[in-house]
Amino acid sequence: MQLASHTTHCPNCGRDAERHYLADSGVVRTQCPHCDYLMITCHRTGKVIEAYAPGIFAYR
Repeated sequence: MQLASHTTHCPNCGRDAERHYLADSGVVRTQCPHCDYLMITCHRTGKVIEAYAPGIFAYR
């Protein structure tokens, strides 16, 4: 069950992405069909649960 969804800008490529607020699992999923970006965060805490962003190098 989804609470809501809307279009937003992808933080990876800047094109249109989708943001879904999922009520049953308590997460927010942002995904971009253009560059395969994915970010899943906890709706309550804002902590990242899963992330995939091709082309972005993760510094250690």
